[in-house]
Amino acid sequence: MNETMVCAVGNVATQPVYRDLAAGASVRFRLAVTSRYWDREKGTWTDGHTNFFTVWANRQLATNASASLNVGDPVMVQGRLRVRTESREGQQSWTSADIDAVAIGHDISRGTSAFRRSGRPEPMAVGSPARPEPDWETPAADAAEPEPETPQSRHREPVAVT
Repeated sequence: MNETMVCAVGNVATQPVYRDLAAGASVRFRLAVTSRYWDREKGTWTDGHTNFFTVWANRQLATNASASLNVGDPVMVQGRLRVRTESREGQQSWTSADIDAVAIGHDISRGTSAFRRSGRPEPMAVGSPARPEPDWETPAADAAEPEPETPQSRHREPVAVT
């Protein structure tokens, strides 16, 4: 199925609303995306039109977004664009642009952010040993073993340095 994937960069316009549903966690918030352009006459940057999107996130992304986002935060949202038009009897029709988020993150070109992994418990079988941590230590230079000799290294021509 072809879907329209978008990446929108803007500011959180409403406080994220968290709901714990039977299908899992869900959060929604409004995202304001304003284009900016250089106005040659004024010699300054000028705000253009602002588009508003309703961002929907589910499961772990919803939980993390709810704990991380506040009104005014600069964010980047990647997800599936859904544009829908509704008309109600006796009222004017309206169009809504929603983004079903796949990824949400702070825009660190406009500030700093401190990332913390969420504490998701890993299921462990009873009696199974814990996984050992990998050894990331780099061996000392004096403890390095010499390279093994290969047939190609035995037949190298000496290089004259002038």
